[in-house]
Amino acid sequence: MFTVEKYSQNRKEGYEQLLKQARALLEDETSITANLANASALLNQFLPNINWVGFYEYEELSDQLVLGPFQGLPACVRIPIGKGVCGTAAKEQKTLVVDDVHQFPGHIACDAASQSEIVVPIVKDGQLFGVLDIDSPEKGRFDQTDQEWLEKFVDELNKHI
Repeated sequence: MFTVEKYSQNRKEGYEQLLKQARALLEDETSITANLANASALLNQFLPNINWVGFYEYEELSDQLVLGPFQGLPACVRIPIGKGVCGTAAKEQKTLVVDDVHQFPGHIACDAASQSEIVVPIVKDGQLFGVLDIDSPEKGRFDQTDQEWLEKFVDELNKHI
């Protein structure tokens, strides 16, 4: 059973609590869908000032990202590799932090309320699996601390997908 914890006001301590909860949720589950769903719900519970959090999984046949488990409004279902923030992060296989999505060339607007975004690629055994995508209705919502800890979160998740 999952119990909601009050996260520390200290961001580092809060992220450490998040990783601890992620390990506990993912530990014995083998279903990728279940683990991605719980991971998106956990991040939605933990992160303040966001309006969408979820996963896009890479589909090699079409060379696109396909919508996976998420929390938020209905979203774009397919994103070509190299297009928008998600497709670019996937292509470059590096985290992108975008302070103002409207300034990002080729931004794909799934939710008009989104102002900033962080996308962390998920690479398993050298192959692109997909991306973690988080949007916020605030410009400049994500910073280096978020990037560092969300990359650690993806590393932990990667052990269970």
